[in-house]
Amino acid sequence: MRVVFAGTPQVAVPSLRALLDSAHDVVGVITRPDAPAGRGRSVRRSPVGVLADEVGVPVLTPQRPRDPDFLAQLAELAPDVCPVVAYGALVPRVALDVPRLGWINLHFSLLPAWRGAAPVQHAVIHGDEVTGATTFLLEEGMDTGPILGTMTETVRPRDTSGDLLERLATAGAGLLVATLDTLAQGDLTPMPQPSEGVSLAPKISVEDARIRWHEPAFAVDRRVRGVTPAPGAWTTFREERLKVGPVSLLDEEVRDAPGAIRVGKAGVDVQTGAGAVRLGTVQPQGRKAMPAADWARGSRIGEDEVLG
Repeated sequence: MRVVFAGTPQVAVPSLRALLDSAHDVVGVITRPDAPAGRGRSVRRSPVGVLADEVGVPVLTPQRPRDPDFLAQLAELAPDVCPVVAYGALVPRVALDVPRLGWINLHFSLLPAWRGAAPVQHAVIHGDEVTGATTFLLEEGMDTGPILGTMTETVRPRDTSGDLLERLATAGAGLLVATLDTLAQGDLTPMPQPSEGVSLAPKISVEDARIRWHEPAFAVDRRVRGVTPAPGAWTTFREERLKVGPVSLLDEEVRDAPGAIRVGKAGVDVQTGAGAVRLGTVQPQGRKAMPAADWARGSRIGEDEVLG
């Protein structure tokens, strides 16, 4: 089939690579426009756009997917289908109608669970033991289209959202290609999503990533892992922001107010609403990440000081 792939970040790259290696003909790529990135804020191509340039596939970068020039370019490419992975913009009906077989979205959850922009982060934060990926026919609703295929993935006890998303991106690429293969054969019947089990996964904000030390230790651990690597967990210390890497759960409690810090030979421990955690790496404001023990030693933490 003639394929025009839509995607933007690194997580979409495995799917584009898999399609390029498949029997399908990738005749174009749609990605978000080049944008400032990094410390220098230099204008950069998206990871998907970089790969497309490397292999010589035409790249479309519309400001909006309803722009007439973009729609004309898409129609000229005459795609049979448009697979999409983390493109980053809503696709309007006028664009959805261009490919004869529609747009097929690879979403990193078992729909209808975790519809939205951050399904993997929410799965980790909420303590899901199993998640997965779903291919479905894109429609104007938020991840509401009929399902074409699914795969499952175990959430490991120490997974960050970055760890889990990396595995899902790789395995999901295979699911996407298999879905297109079956669609090309005419053997695929879309199944409506069930009305029960719907949950939403809105984008994680910086405030969502702030550690709530009054929560129990297991919830603190999940939140930190769920927002790692982005946007990154944080708290405050001496009225300045302190970034926090994944923590370890402790059997004992510090037995003090939530956020209380205790520095010992074994490490830097923090009391939560129930139980305690041991800090791994931290990053003080304006400095590089470092082991928590080094930070504590340099900060000369007093007995009554707290985080948050």
